Amino acid sequence: MRIDVLTLFPEVCEPFFAASILGRARNAGLVTIQCHNIRDYASGRHQTVDDRPFGGGAGMVMMCQPVFDAVEAIEKLEEGESTLILLTPQGERLNQGIVEDLAARRRLIVIAGHYEGFDERICLGLSPREISIGDYVLSGGEAAAMVLVDAVVRLIPGALGNPEAASGDSFSISSPRAPEVEGPDDAMDHAAYLEYPQYTRPRVFRGMEVPEILLSGDHAKIRAWRKEQARLRTAQRRPDLLPKKP
Repeated sequence: MRIDVLTLFPEVCEPFFAASILGRARNAGLVTIQCHNIRDYASGRHQTVDDRPFGGGAGMVMMCQPVFDAVEAIEKLEEGESTLILLTPQGERLNQGIVEDLAARRRLIVIAGHYEGFDERICLGLSPREISIGDYVLSGGEAAAMVLVDAVVRLIPGALGNPEAASGDSFSISSPRAPEVEGPDDAMDHAAYLEYPQYTRPRVFRGMEVPEILLSGDHAKIRAWRKEQARLRTAQRRPDLLPKKP
């Protein structure tokens, strides 16, 4: 897989992409991640990438020319189809389903903006998939780009040490943590559940004990306990994740 990140501050993203799981995946050749400075594609002596908005208003707006030229040049670096992503608060909210879809793509080009926003013609002319990481505003799209890339790369086969680790995460669509289906009116088998409670040594810490079932060695009972705990935790903390029964 190849991921190209377009940003005005590649020096912010590069250390993150070189560390931990992402760094190991890059070193193993599982993914190529390259950061590109949008300013390198700006025309004029001052390499201007933003300007005042027509009609007035606060802040500056990212100009069309640098973004268009950057995308078109980077698309040519490798043959084949690519998925263009624009990180914006106005996009569809990122969830695990979107992440799993993106992880199945061969190549992603991610545009991280800055300033007040993008010239609307960037959306109209390039037709990117617009994605938001949440209902809040950041100073720039670099943090959002790092979130997106991290979520995608960890799903690439081989990126995690344990191949089953990703499927057990909270929000995983393919999670094995969902309760067994017991009847035709039970639609919860397709829910994205929060993860069940996890424990490690010591068995007792400040009076808090590890549940006995986890020490029993009975794997069938442990699986059943974990499924039930995942269901209960989701119902208590994120009931919006559970499908509505007819």
